[in-house]
Amino acid sequence: MQAGERTVIAGVLALIALLAGLDLAVDLREGVTMWHVLAEGTVALVACLATFHLMRGAWRLRRRLDAQGRDFSAFRHQAEAWRMGSRKYLDGLSHSINLQLDQWQLSVAEKEVAFLLLKGLSLKEIATARGTSEKTARVQSSAIYAKSGLGGRSEL
Repeated sequence: MQAGERTVIAGVLALIALLAGLDLAVDLREGVTMWHVLAEGTVALVACLATFHLMRGAWRLRRRLDAQGRDFSAFRHQAEAWRMGSRKYLDGLSHSINLQLDQWQLSVAEKEVAFLLLKGLSLKEIATARGTSEKTARVQSSAIYAKSGLGGRSEL
């Protein structure tokens, strides 16, 4: 049920309770039968209880939504802080890898291939990404392993 619908229904029930209460007061002065007073009293009481129940549900829902909004905002701030912190580490890792590749005296093309190998791309994918042949990618990867003294991709 939407908030607007809940408000309209609660308003209608409150109006019914008010009108039934006024009618009950008039009927009591006129001396109507007891069953009629009980029936109208029950209608007024049920309408009051239903109004209270609907409004209490709306207040609870509003409090829950406000709490969830605060939680969401806190989680968003935590996620942003984590993202900023992880960016620092990723940048540091990338810098460290670049320093190691410089120590091995790799060419620019070999560095590019080394980074793609570290990302897990196959030689065919590397060749496609760089616009070269697979054989060129294979030769460059062999040069990387030779210059670094590593036995292959798993050691890289």
